[in-house]
Amino acid sequence: MPVITIRLDHHVHRELKLRAASNNLSISALVRPLVEEAAFPGGRYVYTSQDEVLGVAIQTFALLAELARVQAPDALRQGISSARSMLRERGLLPPDVEPFVGAGSVAATHSETPR
Repeated sequence: MPVITIRLDHHVHRELKLRAASNNLSISALVRPLVEEAAFPGGRYVYTSQDEVLGVAIQTFALLAELARVQAPDALRQGISSARSMLRERGLLPPDVEPFVGAGSVAATHSETPR
């Protein structure tokens, strides 16, 4: 497999290294999909093995959040606050985003009528 070299500012390299490490990836595995997208433009998405895991995690989270919203809204608020803190610590959420914006924000995204 061919290798390319890219010169980066130290700050950019450090951030890429942190982002890759937080996802258990090498820097190469993190940026490879971006390079492939540049090589094959036109909306073609280059999937990685991490996308499959992320998809399952998102679906699981959505189901658990809905269950918590109905059965334990206080637990949902605390869980969202904890999740946002962890995301912020890993550099995946901007520092200026509030840990939880209020009780109405979760409920407002869901219809109160039974499905």
